[in-house]
Amino acid sequence: MKKKILIKTEFLLLILMIAFFMFGFSAFKNNSDKNLIKTSTWYIAGPAVENQETINRVRQEQGIVRITAKNNPVGEIELNVMVTNSSSNDGAPTNLSDNSRFVTITYKSSHLIKLQAREGNPEGTGCVHGGSHPRVDLASSPIKFTTIKILWSDFKQDGLSDGKILDIHNLCKFNFVNYNPVSGAFLEIKSVIIER
Repeated sequence: MKKKILIKTEFLLLILMIAFFMFGFSAFKNNSDKNLIKTSTWYIAGPAVENQETINRVRQEQGIVRITAKNNPVGEIELNVMVTNSSSNDGAPTNLSDNSRFVTITYKSSHLIKLQAREGNPEGTGCVHGGSHPRVDLASSPIKFTTIKILWSDFKQDGLSDGKILDIHNLCKFNFVNYNPVSGAFLEIKSVIIER
């Protein structure tokens, strides 16, 4: 009798351990880092060959965002993505956890790209537009894909070391900007992963 109870208890413990493991794995998956290539619609402005529809179709089919400057481009090219997906190129900011420390980007680019991090507006309804924003430089990497980890503390207003630090509790979107594109300049992005 005692042996039967012991076997049933061990079986019940095994079932509980399996359920706990499965629940823990599910919770881990739900809280895992977020790749904006997979989760968010991307937007484009400026003299690029590709339009928004093309960029997002390729993103969904091939898992990459790709833009190319038109011949004799005039003006800057700006590629935007919301941190939390939105039906427009604006929307409520995201409050990242205190444990979030960086964003990791895998990209290939023919020219220097300025990566701006835009914060939410004071009303909490959208992004701050115009002016300058905390930013970092993405060096050109025309031959092969480069993966870089950018600490949130690296984002500074106007790129200055003593500039305003990015508020990750009010993070709206990222802008990848080529301020001086030339014919055929390109940017390809495989991943933008935010540590949650």
